Amino acid sequence: QVQLVESGGGLVQPGGSLRLSCAASGSIFSITPMGWYRQAPGKQRQLVAAITSGGSTNYADSVKGRFTISRDNAKNTVYLQMNSLKPEDTAVYYCNDVEDAEAGTDSWGQGTQVTVSS
Repeated sequence: QVQLVESGGGLVQPGGSLRLSCAASGSIFSITPMGWYRQAPGKQRQLVAAITSGGSTNYADSVKGRFTISRDNAKNTVYLQMNSLKPEDTAVYYCNDVEDAEAGTDSWGQGTQVTVSS
């Protein structure tokens, strides 16, 4: 399985921006569809954005137009640029192989906390 290390979270005011990074191990990263997920307190983890090996993307309705997912296969890294942040974006953010996540994997990184508050 892919090993994952998320970073880039923090405390930001509403309307602010953050860029999350996810460093992944594994020689097959370039052909692995990757996703960013988030889990708010008391809620289930949800898919926020996903990107295929070919660069096609899709987003949850709640973040469309504000978040952008991208990947750098040479660096085995996937990014999430988050703009116009809202308090409801507050959560722990994780990345993972989309197929593993859909299969119900228990293997997740430590995540990175994003807190949007004034």
